Amino acid sequence: MTDNNKLGRIGWVDLTVGPAVQVRDFYQAVVGFDVLPIDMGGYEDFCLLPPGGGDPVAGVCHARGSNAEIPPVWLVYFTVSDVAAAARTTEDRGGRILIAPRPLSGGQFAVIADPAGAVCALFQPPA
Repeated sequence: MTDNNKLGRIGWVDLTVGPAVQVRDFYQAVVGFDVLPIDMGGYEDFCLLPPGGGDPVAGVCHARGSNAEIPPVWLVYFTVSDVAAAARTTEDRGGRILIAPRPLSGGQFAVIADPAGAVCALFQPPA
């Protein structure tokens, strides 16, 4: 995650796929991203950085471990103050919880679908 933890903002974007290395290489060639490997304990996921350096702008992750259930879409993470409350509101307002709230980067996240079926993630920064 980036340090952009302001409520209501997009705090991060990532793509979780089976062929993460192939997809990383694809975006590196097409967009020109620099790549920062992230040790996941037995394999690496990847942060994508603007060409020539700078802060990461997105990630490419393997669909394994805690990411096994995440759909293969560019997933935006909207920053919220309370993931559990936002997940309850999702269902109250006709959406679906695809991945229930759970820990991520010292905070919490959930993956939801809105009433039209569009998928996004909700991220609650660390306290």
